[in-house]
Amino acid sequence: MTLRRCVPWPDPVLRQPAADVDGITDAVRAIWADMIDTMEAMPGYGLAAVQIGVPLRLAVVDCSDARGQAVRMANPEVLHASGQMREHEEASPNLPGVSAVIRRPRAVTVRFLNEQGAVEDRDFVGLWATSVQHQIDHLAGKMYFDHLSALKRKMLIAKAEKLRRAK
Repeated sequence: MTLRRCVPWPDPVLRQPAADVDGITDAVRAIWADMIDTMEAMPGYGLAAVQIGVPLRLAVVDCSDARGQAVRMANPEVLHASGQMREHEEASPNLPGVSAVIRRPRAVTVRFLNEQGAVEDRDFVGLWATSVQHQIDHLAGKMYFDHLSALKRKMLIAKAEKLRRAK
C-alpha cells in the first residue's frame, strides 16, 4: 500500500493538461495502484494522476457501495453526455476543507484505455458520471470550482486559504 501526497492548490501541475499515455505498462499499473490506495485513504470517489503530481492522463473511479470496484482509465474522453443534469457537492484533496455544488450531465459515455490496454467505451450514470467528469476535468487542467461563477470561485479559494493558514 503506497499513499501518495496530493499536491496543494495552486501547484502549476493542476492547471496543465496531462500528457496522453502511450500504452499500459507495469509502471502505469503501479501508478494506478498507488492512486487507488490514496483514493481509499482519503476517502474519495476518484483520483486523477495530476492530483498526485503525475502529469499523465490516468484516472481511477470507485463509487460502489462496497468499494473495491475501481475503474482504471488511461486517456479518458467523454463521447456523449446526457442533456439531463445532476447536482452534486464536489471537493478535492488538492484544496481541502471546502466544497461546492456543481451541476454536470447525469450520464456520460466515456472512451478510455482499460487496464488490459484495450479501448473501452463505458456508460456512467449518477455519482459515477459525476466522478468521471471531475477526473477528466483534472486531466485537462481544470478544477471543479472552475464551474462556479468568478465571485463564488474567489470566495471558495479564499476560504480554503484561510483554513490552510489556520492550521
